[in-house]
Amino acid sequence: MPTIVLEEPGRFVLEDTPEPTPPGPGEVLVRIRRVGICGTDLHAFEGTQPFFDYPRILGHELGVEVIAAGRDVTHIHPGDLCAVVPYMDCGDCVPCRMGKTNCCSNLDVLGVHVDGGMRDVLTLPGEKLLRSDVLSLEQLALVETLGIGAHAVDRAAVEPGETVLLIGAGPIGLSVLTFALLAGARVILLEISERRIDFCRRRYDLREVIPGNADVKSNLHNILGGELPTAVFDATGHAGSMMRAHDYVSNGGRLVYVGITGSQITFDGPDFHRREMTLLSSRNARTVDLQRVIGHIEAGRIDTSPWISHTAGPEQMLVDFPTWLDPENGVVKAVLEMA
Repeated sequence: MPTIVLEEPGRFVLEDTPEPTPPGPGEVLVRIRRVGICGTDLHAFEGTQPFFDYPRILGHELGVEVIAAGRDVTHIHPGDLCAVVPYMDCGDCVPCRMGKTNCCSNLDVLGVHVDGGMRDVLTLPGEKLLRSDVLSLEQLALVETLGIGAHAVDRAAVEPGETVLLIGAGPIGLSVLTFALLAGARVILLEISERRIDFCRRRYDLREVIPGNADVKSNLHNILGGELPTAVFDATGHAGSMMRAHDYVSNGGRLVYVGITGSQITFDGPDFHRREMTLLSSRNARTVDLQRVIGHIEAGRIDTSPWISHTAGPEQMLVDFPTWLDPENGVVKAVLEMA
């Protein structure tokens, strides 16, 4: 079957790999139809993604069609269209027993720790498939991305009317923006890219924006009458930005690291303690977060139409992929069309 393999940083190959065996009792065989391109994939191509080995079949943001289901799988049937929960948790460790399967001690993420969806067909546990009779394949491929923001905003317990600073408006930042707005927050954006700023102004009617070259703290004071936001989300994955973000949080507020970096993060301990700041990391999402995303899209509360800006088939993706790393090319979300 056709399979795209990232052999090493900067080099994809299109290979013919063996078909999987028929699904077992609790498994489902799916045809991969759409694959969203995530920052994780871009970083893997660059060679900067933590917890990553080569060669690897990328792809964890998946819109799939069910081909066959094992005898114990009753909630989905051949022909169903589904989103995929790409987090293969053990179910037995401490975080799994706490319901925090997103940070399972033995977690394998499709396309990161184990081979993912950039191939024709794939066998998955039936419990990892979320069916929708409403969503398109493209929307299904966006569910996991949106789930990152859903989980981060839920983890921070954002309240209606609360002032939130969002740092970074890439796809993960946009997912945070989407759910912060759904929570009723007032969102201020800090972003260096004029293209992304313009996108947020046009698509989200976001008016309170601080450009990346500005004096951020002074701008926040001007916007908020001398105060600072009570919740700050850093979605950049840039160590410098993540460290500077500590300066933007109100006393008693929360800082949430949504993006990940391979670098060390340091901050001023006495100042952190003085302000009784809460520092949170937000990793992946839970099944309940992805189910919530599907419900919001089905109900029309999330408009996915602005998201997908670039598409390509397998052969064209090998040519286009390097260009998707350049913010000046206006990539919001790229999607691989497998079939």
